[in-house]
Amino acid sequence: MNPLNSHQTQEKKEQAFLVGIDLPSNNSLISMEDSLEELYLLATTAGLMVVGEATQKLSRPNPVTLIGSGKAEEVRLLLEDSEADVVIFDAELSPRHLRELEKLFGENINVVDRTALILDIFAQHAQTREGKLQVELAQYEYRLPRLTRAWTHLARQAGGGGGRSGGVGGVGLRGPGETQLEVDRREISRRISKLKSELEKVRAHRMRHRSQRTKSQIPVISLVGYTNAGKSTLLNTISSSDVLVADKLFATLDPTTRKVRLPGGNFALISDTVGFIQKLPTQLVAAFRATLEEISEANCLLHVLDCSHALVNEQWQSVQNTLEEINADHIPVITVLNKVDKIENKVELDTILAMFPDALPISALQKDGIDQLLSNIEIQLFESFEPVEVKLPYEEGKLTATFHQHGQIDFIEHGRKEVHIIGKLPLRYISLFSNFVIQQSRETEENET
Repeated sequence: MNPLNSHQTQEKKEQAFLVGIDLPSNNSLISMEDSLEELYLLATTAGLMVVGEATQKLSRPNPVTLIGSGKAEEVRLLLEDSEADVVIFDAELSPRHLRELEKLFGENINVVDRTALILDIFAQHAQTREGKLQVELAQYEYRLPRLTRAWTHLARQAGGGGGRSGGVGGVGLRGPGETQLEVDRREISRRISKLKSELEKVRAHRMRHRSQRTKSQIPVISLVGYTNAGKSTLLNTISSSDVLVADKLFATLDPTTRKVRLPGGNFALISDTVGFIQKLPTQLVAAFRATLEEISEANCLLHVLDCSHALVNEQWQSVQNTLEEINADHIPVITVLNKVDKIENKVELDTILAMFPDALPISALQKDGIDQLLSNIEIQLFESFEPVEVKLPYEEGKLTATFHQHGQIDFIEHGRKEVHIIGKLPLRYISLFSNFVIQQSRETEENET
């Protein structure tokens, strides 16, 4: 079985006990209490019933059990009283922490951390082959350093597929002196290598697909935002499609792209993918590199915020941090304050609008503000020009023609090997010229003159 049972019946849900930890090293944008509330939503999304919780503030982690020994014993007793099946820590447990806690709580209690919980949710929601490969890789890379005798049966079903072909199950032969644990470790390492190879093929396919889109000159908009901000609802409203919408964290995992006609007659592709969250596991960011590259290659980002959420500013910052991590923070952004229909107090709404003065207030569900949003998208993509200076080799004649056709040329000089152009380009074309841009500041130019 998985660390969390992904195939629970409606009659019997596994019961979860939550443990919140406040450490100075957490560097979290939200409080322990708010983080624990988010953990509750994650557990619910995973199909668990939360039956209790405990918290502890620590100056430094306990090297053995993460929490203090007294608190660990208290949690053990609470687990017995609540008849919990799973204990979930709102932090990442080291292999030693996991091992010692499993000993303390007993073999009937599954010990899970925030990362494992998120990985389990992703395993439940992945539908496409690419999504399943990415989740399986993330699960294996998380589990390998934590593999113990108690975990060997779990590693056989990584990916949430209930016994995928090609997994580590079925290993029967051992060399002299080898333990089953060593065999499992080696087989998991082989599986990780195979998954990485398959995902590189996916990545190459995505790159070819993006190249074709670039040639078609249809700009791409990526929807980004904290999980459950309403991105899928917005995509449905804009494109009149039927992407899955659910009031759950990570309801949408696999990327979805729709073609949209803008008010002026131009077309754009709008792509939705996984929502972000506090403490997004590094394994997921690495495994979903091919998918996240869709964001980093977009012409424009539509950052969707749930303005009715009490932590809207912290969620905005969390998304910004993730965009920096995947090198997508340089892309033009249109910020959208979604779910304004949920705010009845005008003073409260005005306060939020003041926090994000350049944002557009909308209700994707009620379809309020959508026309203005589409107009702003069109202005951003087709009417906003960016100053640029490039040197284009003569073999890049198509790019020179594109500059002449769609840009504004202030200066052009034909050299022996290249064309030097200074001018302006629509934002959607800037990425085409990224390899030929001259990195020279205006201050340097002024000094030279």
